[in-house]
Amino acid sequence: MRYFLNRVGFLLLSLWAAMTLNFILPRLMPGDPAEAMLAKQAGNVNPQALAAIKQQLGLTNGPMIAQYWEYLSNLVRGHWGDSFQYFPTSVTSIISNSLPWTIVLLGVVTIIAVVLGTFIGILIAWRRGGTADNVIPMVTMFGQSIPSFWLGLILIYFFGFVHHWFPMAHGASDSLTPGFNNPYVLSVIYHSLLPGFVVFAGSISGWIIGMRNNMMMTLGEDYVVFAEAKGVSPRRLIFSYAARNALLPQLTSMAIALSTIIGGQILIEQVFSYPGIGYGLTNAVASEDYPLIQGMFLIIAVTALVINFIVDMLYGRLDPRVRRRGAAA
Repeated sequence: MRYFLNRVGFLLLSLWAAMTLNFILPRLMPGDPAEAMLAKQAGNVNPQALAAIKQQLGLTNGPMIAQYWEYLSNLVRGHWGDSFQYFPTSVTSIISNSLPWTIVLLGVVTIIAVVLGTFIGILIAWRRGGTADNVIPMVTMFGQSIPSFWLGLILIYFFGFVHHWFPMAHGASDSLTPGFNNPYVLSVIYHSLLPGFVVFAGSISGWIIGMRNNMMMTLGEDYVVFAEAKGVSPRRLIFSYAARNALLPQLTSMAIALSTIIGGQILIEQVFSYPGIGYGLTNAVASEDYPLIQGMFLIIAVTALVINFIVDMLYGRLDPRVRRRGAAA
């Protein structure tokens, strides 16, 4: 119980720190978003128009502490403000439209990479020294060593521009009506194949090598050697004795990977003009869209903290030593 309360307290403190930094950092950016909006439309900035836009956008010259408390109260009420760039569209509306694209693409690809990479790592560790152990890690590491944005540009050029086998941008065809209908769903899958492959190629090697190394260490433990000497079946020895304990370090890597899902692969989404959180975040920063920046960063930070909290709980459940150390602290 004490371990759980310590983790909850740390989560709440981290959430407060994330919200505070989320409030401060955008305001340290140089420039005035209202002036930037007018500058895009006209060469001269009219003072009356500037004052009207600032009033509409909620930009005040009040004390920073007053703006901070208003910011916190709006977060609690679920009012995250309106986007400067897409005014008067609300921030929550923009995030709710961008978030599913990132989750569908990166979530599915990450789960496939984790499951497949972990299973392959288990097998090649059991057959260590064989052909698969020598070939598979080298091939996958080659894919991981290639910069993701460069690989994306190469795929777009050859498979999109030259051969026209895959679309070069966007998350679905613009001619289709969004919804849960077969043409639109198939179009979404079709548009996600190239960016999904880039994400998969850059992550599968880490899961394979990580699980292989964990398995190699676990297979050398005395209890595994003793179980093998007693004649335990290979299947049970691999999955019940070795793999179960070797999975613990993978949980940390999985927490990091899941945390990056909401943040999106910014470079990949930019290269493919994929309408996810990462693509929207870069556009918001370029436009000095403070409310949208705050909303997206808050979603990313909260997701990362909650996922790490869940992993801490899993660690405490799977390894009692972690729970005892956490309670003692």
